Amino acid sequence: MTEAANPYPPVTIGLVSISDRASSGVYEDKGIPALQDWLSRALKNPIGWQTRLIPDEQAGISAALCELVDQAHCDLVLTTGGTGPAPRDVTPEATLAVGHKEMPGFGEQMRQISLRFVPTAILSRQVAVIRGQALIINLPGQPKSIAETLQGLPQATPPVPGIFAAVPYCIDLIGGPYLECDPALCQAFRPKAAIRSFSG
Repeated sequence: MTEAANPYPPVTIGLVSISDRASSGVYEDKGIPALQDWLSRALKNPIGWQTRLIPDEQAGISAALCELVDQAHCDLVLTTGGTGPAPRDVTPEATLAVGHKEMPGFGEQMRQISLRFVPTAILSRQVAVIRGQALIINLPGQPKSIAETLQGLPQATPPVPGIFAAVPYCIDLIGGPYLECDPALCQAFRPKAAIRSFSG
């Protein structure tokens, strides 16, 4: 579908990969490409990307998040990396420092999904916050884990919903654009009264 023919409202998404080594060129960042790949397949909306690759510095992370929301007008900001217990892992602190409201359910569900695979999932400290009319979510650092936490585990018994199923309605509630998901990849949930139809 061409952008001109796309009936869904455009969305601006900020992607922040936080890594000392990737940001200094020691190795190639895989977080941002993994996020772009999944989101491009999951969303029917035209997407404008804002990407940042930065080191594990709390003040710098907070500044990047503020810039993406306040100046680049991102509706959704996803970070990857820096959420473990190591001394340089400060993404959650930087995120909480700029949030107006904390949304703890996102982190809780991500840890539940990851616990299906590794007991060390309890060491992950991902958080999510609302800043203005934007949702900011910390995601894991590995591409496989990124996809699992966003999409969930539909083949599990019982199926485990991913966190992205709740993102479109959350963005509705904070005044952002209406996000439409491809149900083959992500079945977004909205109350019936909040569902809109688009034609194109």
